[in-house]
Amino acid sequence: METATRAAVRRPELVTDHEVQPAPEAVRHLTVLAVYELSETGRKACLLAGGDGRALQQLKVQVPANRLHLVEVDARGTAKLKLRPRFEMDTEQRVVRKDIAPKYDAPPTLEALIHEAARNHQLERVYKAERNLARLKRQEAEQARRTQIAEAFLADKSQRALVHPTPSPMRCSLTTGQGRMLFDVATDVGVARNVPAEALRRFRADLAARKEKNLRERAVHLALHEEKKRFVAEWMAQHGTPDQRERLAAGMLRMSEAIEAITDHVLAPLGDWPRYPKDGVERLAEHHRVAVAGVEVEVSPRALEVVNSNTTSVDAAQWAMMQEFRARVPNATVTLRCHRLGIRGRPDLSPLLMSGVLVTVSHGPFVLRREYEAQSESIRG
Repeated sequence: METATRAAVRRPELVTDHEVQPAPEAVRHLTVLAVYELSETGRKACLLAGGDGRALQQLKVQVPANRLHLVEVDARGTAKLKLRPRFEMDTEQRVVRKDIAPKYDAPPTLEALIHEAARNHQLERVYKAERNLARLKRQEAEQARRTQIAEAFLADKSQRALVHPTPSPMRCSLTTGQGRMLFDVATDVGVARNVPAEALRRFRADLAARKEKNLRERAVHLALHEEKKRFVAEWMAQHGTPDQRERLAAGMLRMSEAIEAITDHVLAPLGDWPRYPKDGVERLAEHHRVAVAGVEVEVSPRALEVVNSNTTSVDAAQWAMMQEFRARVPNATVTLRCHRLGIRGRPDLSPLLMSGVLVTVSHGPFVLRREYEAQSESIRG
């Protein structure tokens, strides 16, 4: 049996006289700008070599394509050798960044510039790695702190978030020893994500409790007001004038007038004692006319400053006066008061001291107060 051989048909149109071999790729270079500085010695050497002797030198160099990692290109398309900023090792073997160009004592060669850029590039990588590690450690510490604060907040039911801004289901702010801290469901992780919801629940619970308390207090105040109106109506029916009873029936009698009439009736035993006068402006002006030897000192109601306090010690005359008040109104509380009158913003002017006797007595739903002038030459606070 004969072996069959296949005839190879050659297509003349695809055959050339010479085989085309790919030419080796030419080594490509990039023209970049190298910026460096010369010391005074380097500037002298530069002048001797025919250069310009400037401190800041800019040189165009050719960098091979396989060393382009040593080149940076700005937004304007300017390619520069990575010589600035500089990265160096400090005394503690840490990489530090300096925003300066390298300085030479003689014009450097291309190999020296490439070597400096390579060293700078390597230290830059170490610098960024160290910063990333430090940043990661700070983030972990901050996350641990946030978790600790969140756990303490969730465990302590008495803690509250800040009401400004108002807590929401997504975020809230807590007060910490280092200031306020924002918790956000969109960025927090772990237990910290539960803080906004719990803060909002407590905030709404406080609002509901405050509303309920206000409603109870309002109910108490309304009940007390109704009791006062009922008491005034009964009192006016027995002791009021016909005019007062008519205005009360028409709903036109002021409560302040009714209280004043009740106070006159209850403190009638002290009716012969003069009331404490509300003439502080006139009395202080007279006091300064005498104290400043006739010099007119302007005293106005806006400038009048009054400081009130209870007297802690009394003389014999004041004590006898207080005892007489208690004897006349046995169920009253008698307090000796000291009033210090002065001019606001004028500490150089001597103040005027006045005394009064404050009588307080409970009568029905009212607490009646009236102050009488204390006739005494001295008062000690």
